[in-house]
Amino acid sequence: MRTLTLPLKAEYFNAIKDGSKIEEFRERTEYWEKRLEGREYDRVVLTLGYPKADDHRRRIDVPWRGYRKITITHPHFGNIPTDVYAIRVSEIVPE
Repeated sequence: MRTLTLPLKAEYFNAIKDGSKIEEFRERTEYWEKRLEGREYDRVVLTLGYPKADDHRRRIDVPWRGYRKITITHPHFGNIPTDVYAIRVSEIVPE
């Protein structure tokens, strides 16, 4: 099974868990290009930090639903427009 694992900070992990965040963002760098473009995964595992393998409370396992390329302005990226991969982590499909 091909798995994409994304470690998250608590605020983003909790927002995905409660359904208020439907995409996880990764800056469009060569690092993420190699891991996303032209690749398919079976699932995405979102982790709260780097938990032990048996700590299921700090993991969210969702089916792979792909990503889209967008530009966002967000404090995490210094409040300047930044090109990102928006990885879908919810059944809700953004417009």
